[in-house]
Amino acid sequence: MKLKVAPKFSVLITLFFFLTTNLFSQQRNPLISDDFPAQKEWVDSVYNAMTLEEKIGQLFMVDVFSNAPESKTDEIKKLVEEHHIGGIIFSKGGPLRQAKLTNEFQEASKIPLMIGMDAEWGLAMRLDSTFSLPWNMALGAIRDTLLIEEAGAAISRHSKRLGVHINFAPVVDINTNAENPIIGNRSFGEEKENVTQKSLAFIRGMHREGILSSAKHFPGHGDTDSDSHKTLPTISFSRKRIENIELYPYRKLIEAGLSSVMVAHLNVPSLEEQTGTPSSLSKTVVTDLLKKELGFNGLIFTDALNMKGASNFSNPGDIDLAAFLAGNDVLLISEDVPKGIQKIAEAYNNGAISEQRLSHSVKKILFAKYKVGLNNYTPVNTTYLISELHSVRDDALFEKLTESSITVLKNNTGLLPFKKLADKKFAYVNFGDGDGSAFLTQLRKYTKVDWVTGITLESLLDRLKDYDRVIVGFHKPDHNPWTSYKFSQNELRWIYEIARNNTTVLNVFTSPYSLLNIPTFTDLEGVVVGYQNNEIAQQKVAQVLFGAIKASGKLPVSIGNEFPEGSGLRSKEFNRLSYGIPETVGVNSYKLRKIDSIISEAIEKKMTPGAQILIARKGKVIYNRNFGYQTYDEELPVTDTTVYDLASLTKILATLPLVMEQEEKGIVNFDTTLGEMLTVFQNSNKEDIRLQDMLMHYARLKVWIPFYISTLDKTTRKPSDVFYSKVPSEAFNTHVAKDLYIRNDAQDTILSVIRDSDLEKRKEYKYSDLPFYILKYYLEAYYGTTLNSLTQEKFYRPLGANFTGYLPVTRFGLDQIAPTEDDKLWRAQKIHGYVHDQGAAMQGGIGGHAGLFSNANDVAKIMQMYMNGGSYGGEKFFEPETISKFNTCYYCEQDVRRGVGFDKPQLGSAGPTCGCVSLTSFGHSGFTGTLAWADPEEEIIYVFLSNRTYPDSNNRKLIRADIRSKIQEVIYEAIDY
Repeated sequence: MKLKVAPKFSVLITLFFFLTTNLFSQQRNPLISDDFPAQKEWVDSVYNAMTLEEKIGQLFMVDVFSNAPESKTDEIKKLVEEHHIGGIIFSKGGPLRQAKLTNEFQEASKIPLMIGMDAEWGLAMRLDSTFSLPWNMALGAIRDTLLIEEAGAAISRHSKRLGVHINFAPVVDINTNAENPIIGNRSFGEEKENVTQKSLAFIRGMHREGILSSAKHFPGHGDTDSDSHKTLPTISFSRKRIENIELYPYRKLIEAGLSSVMVAHLNVPSLEEQTGTPSSLSKTVVTDLLKKELGFNGLIFTDALNMKGASNFSNPGDIDLAAFLAGNDVLLISEDVPKGIQKIAEAYNNGAISEQRLSHSVKKILFAKYKVGLNNYTPVNTTYLISELHSVRDDALFEKLTESSITVLKNNTGLLPFKKLADKKFAYVNFGDGDGSAFLTQLRKYTKVDWVTGITLESLLDRLKDYDRVIVGFHKPDHNPWTSYKFSQNELRWIYEIARNNTTVLNVFTSPYSLLNIPTFTDLEGVVVGYQNNEIAQQKVAQVLFGAIKASGKLPVSIGNEFPEGSGLRSKEFNRLSYGIPETVGVNSYKLRKIDSIISEAIEKKMTPGAQILIARKGKVIYNRNFGYQTYDEELPVTDTTVYDLASLTKILATLPLVMEQEEKGIVNFDTTLGEMLTVFQNSNKEDIRLQDMLMHYARLKVWIPFYISTLDKTTRKPSDVFYSKVPSEAFNTHVAKDLYIRNDAQDTILSVIRDSDLEKRKEYKYSDLPFYILKYYLEAYYGTTLNSLTQEKFYRPLGANFTGYLPVTRFGLDQIAPTEDDKLWRAQKIHGYVHDQGAAMQGGIGGHAGLFSNANDVAKIMQMYMNGGSYGGEKFFEPETISKFNTCYYCEQDVRRGVGFDKPQLGSAGPTCGCVSLTSFGHSGFTGTLAWADPEEEIIYVFLSNRTYPDSNNRKLIRADIRSKIQEVIYEAIDY
């Protein structure tokens, strides 16, 4: 049973009485709620009904490990029931167990308990299965204090959901000592104004969500090289220095309504004359300085009284009494609660503690309990607790905080972001004992990056000789903020030598203090601080290096004279794809989950053995997942680096951009005819076909010509020896498939067949591969080289599209290439690593209409380049006007939905899209089960890659079920704004 509230007093009498209780000083009281009369009435009624022992019990907050055995938690329950303790501070364990214990303890308590936690960077500081935000050192690097407010609010939402009322945060210690073993990463930095502003923002967020704040560790634990958990650290500075630096944040925070202060166990001779007296037990520090001089009238907590900094001072019980006499309100983690209560009761009974002094603290505690809603206590609801303690909203905030903290300290000659990828060779070298795999994986999304190692320094330097750029990652474990951040002497020597011999960028994924060990920065072209080694930090630093996002962080501590506090260069953005959370670009990630079930069902029903699906919005990839396997044998799972036969996506990703470039340069225009492009078409029925009509499939060309059929033996229906050989030779050197080569003149024959083919009788929309066959011949003749070479030189290498290109077996192992068909009609083998399309195969795998292989990430780069108006990665490939010209439907009135080369949304009910895209959108689909689509209005890129043709190209289940369009529809349904 909980105490019932007594009848209300009049407001005037209540206010007068309250003003005489000495709860106010010169600052406003942060514990007063908006409904003060009701609050005062509740506090008085509870206090007046309490026994002396119950009042004293309110002063104690004991610690509980929710993962402790039942015998231990039973001891706590006994303290609640028999000694009427006022609060619990939870430590290690799990959220469900903690919630159940909270409910159990609250039920056993006559007066609702105040629940506290150390959740400086989130509940994960203490609990498993919960969320963690970046440490304060990273937050100290962020320029936007509104983000810090959101961090405080997010942690407080989690705290409130778990039944926690006070979070012992923020740490406001000004960390001016790099060797500080206990604060370090927990501090916002070394500059008092930065620490103060970040702390103010953090508590605004906490208070917004109804959680009490607690500034620690008073009067300042930032400049010490010892740990008060283990000993009593000495702060030897003058009072003037302490008032100017350490106390500066407290003055501002108290003015802003700080809820509570935690007093540290420190030896501060300039504040306390009695040698060896911890600040937590000093009346001079707690009462005279904090309460009187600074005017603080919120709750005052001791730091844990079982810490050696305090417990070495006296015996259990005596410490509790000394702490209370010093002016503290709440005695945190007493070593012996019953003895502590006994000692305080004896002091009360012999007059050493007055009723006014006792009521002052107890009523403050009760006022705080009312303010956090304990006058109407409700148990913690454990339904959906785990999921509600880690939402996508939290993930989005984590991403934004991490991204905003990244600090570029050095960038010689504007090296960063990396540009001109085509002529650069990149290496990644890792140091430290932390995992850097997420960093390397993200780097490889932008270009080819080799992981280079060496047993000896000499062997490493030798292997790095051919590399233009060396990206060094220093990775330290990210388990807690106290992990060692220092380089070994050997690592320092290796990095020094690498930087002397190569253009090197050092990226540290740990405390910025690690850079203090670097003897010289002279030979390092770039230095970037990521602050932590979690996956998001690694991914975001990689994105900064390649200009997908900007760096805006400022160093929160000084690194010698080289990089003073506040250092930080703003890096440029090169409109490359970034990667992150859907919610950051207005897409609902929960709604996107429907895609998983759609494609999983498609795989289960054998519509395709696997797939890659990528979605980007506003230049950010927000969904990039792989499903299933390369074949139904389920031996090789689909991964990010699996490459697929793109089929007709080749048209818009290889041939079309070459034509667009020529049109932009004035080499051709929409009215250029086939006769003008290729002399072979002069005096033919195709001589006057315009380039525009051909690319819009409005030129009366045949839909399809099965060129390979005429090369089959008429009796066996197998490849004729007249046309094919199993081994290459001077006459047979065009590679069709494994151990199969076609005659050299086959390509000329294809062109002749196209030239001599009949035209369709009516001029109407007829989709045909023939325009892109023709363009292949034209482009290769014009440039004197292959489409393979042209596209690599002009587009793929500059874009960093290193998985994209023709002839995949020359670049990848077969285990990285998804097979497309078990061809029983022509090649009599599994088509694996060779183009599926028969015509492109007869052209040696390099076709204008087919032959390109890639992964979803690379396809998205090219589509994003189009949507950017022709630029990507700081390079301009086309003018925006060119993109617009080719992305226009000129014959809509003739029921031709196509742009000039690009496919466009359907004009009627049937077509390539979900029907929910904008009319400015464009893309293409492919026979093997592929689709790439861009929508400039919604800024969406959608890529779907599969090998639905394996093992039988007659499998049309994926097409009949309209899987690609169904997924596209989900994307548009998931847009929130």
